[in-house]
Amino acid sequence: MKEQLRVALAQYSPDTIEIEPGTAAAAVLILIYEHEGRHHVIFQKRTDQVRDHKGQISFPGGAADPEDVDFVATAVRETHEEIGVHPDDIDILGRLDDMVTISNFRVTPYVGWLARYPYEWRFSDEEVAYLLEVPLDHLRLPETMVPDRRFINGKEREFQSYRWGDDLIWGATARMLGNFLDVLAGAEELDG
Repeated sequence: MKEQLRVALAQYSPDTIEIEPGTAAAAVLILIYEHEGRHHVIFQKRTDQVRDHKGQISFPGGAADPEDVDFVATAVRETHEEIGVHPDDIDILGRLDDMVTISNFRVTPYVGWLARYPYEWRFSDEEVAYLLEVPLDHLRLPETMVPDRRFINGKEREFQSYRWGDDLIWGATARMLGNFLDVLAGAEELDG
């Protein structure tokens, strides 16, 4: 799956969004690993101590720092800071569509492969409450997808979200996950 996904991402033309005034640049990492014949993706539950996205499920990542050479460096640095994954243990396979969050971040998601599993996760206690190691086949089950209703600017809107146990993967993370699952389906078509 790893090399099929790398090829599919290389053939994919991600949407790019210019950073508008008042919008901060950020990057996240959709980190995949294989365990006992199943592929998993890592999410994190953010603590209530962080400045943005308190208590939400997210991919590891965050705002770009001036010393980051590019957004890949941002995603890898933040993943190391938040959940302890050493940069040498990440193989970047490609990127997905940029998106702007309701909190005014322009986020660039990257897809990476974890070199080994099990892994010695080390969370930032200030940023990460716990990890979710979710099998990809679970995320593709129709019953996993649930409607999530939110009021935005006084108007009720419905978004697609994903359920894992008691946690709900929603918002920008769910949109990035949907983008990833679409590319993954294309990778499987290449193989099949």
